Amino acid sequence: MTSETARPADPGTGADPAALAKAVARQRAELERLRETAAISAVLERAKGVLMATIGCSPDAAHHELLRRSETGNRTLVEECRLTLDSLAPSRQDPGTALAGAARPPAAGTREGAPAGTDDLADVLGRVGRDLVRVGSPQELAGCLLEHLRPEAGADAVLLYERLPEGALKLAGHAGADTTLAAQWHQVPPLPGLAPIDALTLGEPLWLEDPATDRRRHRLIGDPSERWPSRAWLPVPGADGAGFALGVMRRWEGPFGPRERDLLQAVARLSAGRLRTFDAPPEHPGAGTAQTVQGVFDALPGAAVALTPLRTASGEVADYRIDAATPGAVDVFGRTGRDMVGRHVLESCPSFAGEPLWHGYLDALASGAPFESEPFVHQNVAEGVPVSGTYSVRAAPLGDGLLVTWLRQEPAGRQEQRLADVQRLGNLAWVHWNLAAQEIDWSAQAYAILGRDPARGPVRLERLPELVLPPDADVVAHAIAELLQHALPFDVPFRVQAPDGVRHLRIVAQAVTEPDGTPAEVHGFVQDLTAQRSAELALVESERAILLQRDILQAERALAARLQHALLPLPSTPVRLAGLRVDVAYLPSQSGIHVGGDWFSAIELPDGAALFVVGDVAGHGLGAVATMAQLRFTAKGMLSTGSSLTGALARLNQLLLHSRDSQSTATMVLARYDPATHVLVWAQAGHPPPLLVRRGEVRFPDRPGGILLGASTNPVFESAEIRLEPGDRLLMYTDGLVERPGEVIDVGFTRLGEAVRAGGLGGAGSLQALLTMMLADERRDDVCVLDIRMPLEEEQPDR
Repeated sequence: MTSETARPADPGTGADPAALAKAVARQRAELERLRETAAISAVLERAKGVLMATIGCSPDAAHHELLRRSETGNRTLVEECRLTLDSLAPSRQDPGTALAGAARPPAAGTREGAPAGTDDLADVLGRVGRDLVRVGSPQELAGCLLEHLRPEAGADAVLLYERLPEGALKLAGHAGADTTLAAQWHQVPPLPGLAPIDALTLGEPLWLEDPATDRRRHRLIGDPSERWPSRAWLPVPGADGAGFALGVMRRWEGPFGPRERDLLQAVARLSAGRLRTFDAPPEHPGAGTAQTVQGVFDALPGAAVALTPLRTASGEVADYRIDAATPGAVDVFGRTGRDMVGRHVLESCPSFAGEPLWHGYLDALASGAPFESEPFVHQNVAEGVPVSGTYSVRAAPLGDGLLVTWLRQEPAGRQEQRLADVQRLGNLAWVHWNLAAQEIDWSAQAYAILGRDPARGPVRLERLPELVLPPDADVVAHAIAELLQHALPFDVPFRVQAPDGVRHLRIVAQAVTEPDGTPAEVHGFVQDLTAQRSAELALVESERAILLQRDILQAERALAARLQHALLPLPSTPVRLAGLRVDVAYLPSQSGIHVGGDWFSAIELPDGAALFVVGDVAGHGLGAVATMAQLRFTAKGMLSTGSSLTGALARLNQLLLHSRDSQSTATMVLARYDPATHVLVWAQAGHPPPLLVRRGEVRFPDRPGGILLGASTNPVFESAEIRLEPGDRLLMYTDGLVERPGEVIDVGFTRLGEAVRAGGLGGAGSLQALLTMMLADERRDDVCVLDIRMPLEEEQPDR
């Protein structure tokens, strides 16, 4: 704002009213002009922020793009800015409904107090666009979106998934979700019905607003799924279709309102532009010349950059563009070398403006003379750790730009201190003998390593064996004689007696000779290897202990395997029980040396029924085999004498609780088949359910209640029935068949069902084929399988 003091009237006449009125009018006009300029600047900055987030460009590029569009459309810059902002708000028949959030009634079903945005939608998107420009990763993008969507759409969490080439999803960023959930759902296989995958496949938003219905149609992320009663999954548009899925989770019940849906879809479009720029290299003019210069800079040592000034319309330098950088150059964000090319100086170091270096650069550009700064302290970030150092900077004019080099100052005293620190930390020291001048020079660390008092001074080279223990003195003396006579370098280990005990040392030396080959100087170093030698001896003892332990464990495994084979003999061919054909498979684990506790029973009871049992005792080794035998024979005895399945499980639970090892646990599934009624009654204790194959359809029957044995003093066990039909196939198995590390058990059940379905009903050898499909990788646990089939009518044996 400018001001002008009114001229006083002639003395005695007072102020001139006309002059005062003109001054006030000029000030009012200037005030109105400044207000209009501020309003235009605000609109311009909003439009630039939106354009930067939408197409992923720099502030300068966004400004030039707005100018280009205004010239092409024969519009003013302000008109083009307003069109850019208006394009973000989806058109409606009633624009006031979309933009006037204050008059919008609350969405049906929303809880009282749920956040509801009231700002103009274009204003909200303008703020989001400006903030997205400053994010540098998908994780920061998710946090930025949650900050804006929490008050505007009631968002409590934001998840951003990237679709991988094989169709799986990877969690690229999240905010509002705890770390446990993020770890569990970090990598998601291409499961059918998973909400983000469905949104990406359809290419349309997926609004999940009814938890009861949504659970039946989709797999919901999070446990329990009711933690977010309403959610939205939106595909983020990309160059080759949607590559990201944006998830917005709310703790509020009820549907998303029209304004919220418009906002979320617009935010997804804004995010697309920013996501495209994370991995894309910055573009700048003169790429060909810059590549040539950068090739030279790649071979230069130290820290140097080539800068091109970026000037305003008036010619003032507003910033500098980095056209080339050496590998040793680094900015405040940790970018180095080529990663800095194309970026601006104030982007890499925002606090640089107004500093003495800034003015020095301007002086170098104006005068054409190099500028050299005074030494100053600067802090860099290396591997996330702040590192301070003293630097000086030289800026020399180069064409229309500047060549700037950074030189780290290393005072002599600091270098000496660092050399001493290296020797101390590395347990080594340098030694030097000048044979011609009869001068000796040892570092302070040499006295400490050799255990010699510095007051006594160093020793001559030929007298060095006097410091060595007698058993090693001859070897050191021989090496020194060879060096003095023939200039042969040596590397000799030896021991000395120090105040703290015997030390294991090593000396390495070489000679500098005269023209006739006579040694004139000897350079070398002494290294303390006591810690390494102690570690080597400890390692040898440890290896001996490991070998002994391995032999003991192998003997235990052999004994446990023999005991297991004696207690659990495997039939060589399928057996027939109560009219059923039963095939058995037992495969030990391939990792570790312990035998596990998986077991089975398949017998005919006195009343003609068939009993099928599959169990898994926790742990390995002789203890697991012993517990297995106890459970197996006890279960057979009780069920052979008429005990019910649930009663047998209850008594087996008590048996484990009062056994020698009261911490033992086991899982089990029991089944009793009546050939007269074809009914199979079964019960389980924390065991995977059997798999039933009927007429080509595969399903897992609902499990009756029951927890694993040994876990509770008052468990409740229930039973269920399955009526078998001719051609039915029933698989009972232990968890080693379906479980994989880091994978939920439901994925293993799905894999088993698909493998059985792919193999069909099968015949002889089909169980082996199924095991081959399911256990392609290394087995980390034992596997036990009972393959029970009811033959077709024509396959029934003659009675």
